[in-house]
Amino acid sequence: MEHSEKFDEVLRFYKSHLWSERMTRNAVVKGWITAEEFEEITGRSYSG
Repeated sequence: MEHSEKFDEVLRFYKSHLWSERMTRNAVVKGWITAEEFEEITGRSYSG
C-alpha cells in the first residue's frame, strides 16, 4: 500500500507521543493523510 507523502512523519509524531489523536485527526483535515491512514496510525475509527 502506498501512503501519503506525510504519513511517515505523522506516524512518527503520534507514536512518539508528540501528537495527540486530535492533532492526528487534524492532519486528515489538512489533507496530509487520509482517513484510512488515520485509522492505521491510531487504531481508531475516523468519522468526521
